Parts: sequence; C-alpha cells; structure tokens
Amino acid sequence: MLHLTADGATRRRSDTLAGEEPLEIRLGGVPWSVTMRTPGGDFDLVAGFLVSEGVVWDARQISSLTYGPGVDPDGSPSYNVVDVRLAPGVPGPDAAQARHVYTSSSCGICGTASVEAVTKASRFAVDEDPVRVPLAELLTLPARLRERQRVFDATGSVHAAALFEVDGHGGAELLCLREDVGRHNAVDKVLGWGLREGRLPLRGTVLQVSGRASFELVQKARMAGVPVLAAVSGPSSLSVDLAQEAGMTLVGFSRGDGLNVYAGAHRLV
Repeated sequence: MLHLTADGATRRRSDTLAGEEPLEIRLGGVPWSVTMRTPGGDFDLVAGFLVSEGVVWDARQISSLTYGPGVDPDGSPSYNVVDVRLAPGVPGPDAAQARHVYTSSSCGICGTASVEAVTKASRFAVDEDPVRVPLAELLTLPARLRERQRVFDATGSVHAAALFEVDGHGGAELLCLREDVGRHNAVDKVLGWGLREGRLPLRGTVLQVSGRASFELVQKARMAGVPVLAAVSGPSSLSVDLAQEAGMTLVGFSRGDGLNVYAGAHRLV
C-alpha cells in the first residue's frame, strides 16, 4: 500500500484488510441466494438469513448446515457454499422470496422478487415484550460494542452487531457479538446464533449496531423477536414506521451521552 500525506510525503507499508468473499446459500442442494460477506460464522449467517426471510423460526426446523462441494482455483476445499437441509415437513420459501441477483455487502434486500416480499410477517409479537431498559445502561452499549470490535481495530472497515440480555436488575449482559463488511450480515450472524442456541424469540434483549438503523435491520430484529434496536447513527423514515407498527423500541444516535428514541419510548427507564 502507498500512503500519501498532505505535505507530499509518500511511504509504502503493509495494511490489514477485511475479508470479503461470496457465499452461495443452497436449500437442499438448489442454489437460492449469493451474499457478499466476511468469512467466519457462516452457519450463523445462513441461519440468521433464513430467520430474516421468514423461512425458519425454530432451530428444529433446520436438519443440517454443511459446506457444499467444490474447490477453489488452487485445489483446496471451498468454504464459499453452504447447503441447508430443512427438517421434514418444513416448506421452503415461496417464489416471491426468491433472490434473482446476489446480495451485496451493502444491501440486505437486493434481489427480492416483489415489493410485497420485502415486508414479512413475524411469528413473534414484540409489542408484548415487557422488558424495561435503564437509560444509563443503554448508553453504555455503544462503547461496550466498540471495545470488542477486534476486526474493526485491525481493518477499520467492518460493521458490528451485539446482542445484550437485560436482567431483572436492569443490567445488560453481552450474549453475542459479530462483525462483517455488511451490516445486515453482522445482524444475521447474531440472530443466527440466537436461533442455533434455541433462544428465539429473543425476548428481553437489545440489539446494538454500529451503523444506522435501516429498514432491513428493523425487519430482521422483528423477525427474531428482538424488542429493542439501538444504533449509533440515525434511522430511516421507513424503519421508524416499521418499528412503530411492530411495537418495537427504536433508538438512534446513541453516542454515550445521549440518544434519540423514535419508537417505543415506554421501555426506557
């Protein structure tokens, strides 16, 4: 890498880059979607993607997750294909959920076949979640997320998502943290972990993300039963609409000394 400075100095040095590779998801051996992701936590990513798409909502609905056949150009085994086998009797996604183009690292709903398929019905009623989160505790979560972003520390180019469980005393325990070049992938990895651990619906939790609160992140949180989504940047108008409709709590611009509440303020103490 060539490093340039404003005073005209130049210097060559090495740099650490975040990995980004395609992952093909197959259902029963049949190609379904391709997403760009940071390798690592692939099974969690695929499981979370299936939750986000409304295909599964219980760990028992997945019979197996395996790396598919294939080799890389150098002849080594390929880990860029994951094949999902659904349990007997579990229907696959309908035609409206087909992905006709690959999902980039910046878009989690690209390639959805219809507008109607973008908004999916959740199996979990997050509006009924009685969790209460102390404001002081919520304000600590961005810093707690940031201090554990190991890949970001090395590369400066990945997003992060962390799931915290609120206990009966108002404290928040970190359950899972994932990083990825795609913010939607980081969230899917967290939600997939929750599915595979048998924790869905994720009642009594806060999903803290390092970027903005887009529509797709609110949608994903809703599908997994997460009652509170907090972001360090702002939300979109559509994400606020969806959070209000779903009865979720949506927080933006959470920076440690203050935050904005766009939906579900009753959950903050």
